[in-house]
Amino acid sequence: MTNCGCKPTQTEAQEQSRILWTALTLNALMFVTEVAGGIAIDSTGLVADGLDMLSDACAYAIALAAIGRSSRFKANAAWISGMLLLVLGAGLVADVIRRMFEGGSPQGIWMIAISLPALAVNIIVLRMLAKQRSAEVHMRAAWIFTRADVIANAAVILSGIAVAVTQIRYFDLAIGAAIGAYVIREALEIWRETRQAKSASRA
Repeated sequence: MTNCGCKPTQTEAQEQSRILWTALTLNALMFVTEVAGGIAIDSTGLVADGLDMLSDACAYAIALAAIGRSSRFKANAAWISGMLLLVLGAGLVADVIRRMFEGGSPQGIWMIAISLPALAVNIIVLRMLAKQRSAEVHMRAAWIFTRADVIANAAVILSGIAVAVTQIRYFDLAIGAAIGAYVIREALEIWRETRQAKSASRA
């Protein structure tokens, strides 16, 4: 199914709903796990990744609301998802700057231990969404969100290894800043696709 403005069949809508509900539930659980863990061990990277999980859960909820709606509604839903990402990315960068002047060194082993299940969750969700990535714009936005998460999870794991080996907290801060910058880039990509979808629907 392409961005033709066509409504999905009932079977397609049910499949989209099943995938998005699964993704929403898993991301909400990992948001709680990563943020709580990040605060406990003073890891900017983990908190950043956890907040990214929360933004994903919100994006999946928006995509669920868009199923079966008009092309314009779906494009607007994707635009809101992009806005969530942009705000999150800017907030993460600001938090990294704050933590440069305060905060201790995180525990690298715990960063790895918490990030591994988060990575597994996002790989599962990404594989489910891959079947829908060429569908409507709201589903494409959900796929972009999840792709960003997989990259962020892998980066936090690498940061955890570096911190565990060197005890240098700046690896954690660098990963937090990189996740923030990447999230902002993903937001701009979603907005670009939203504009293309709106142009296609008017054609």
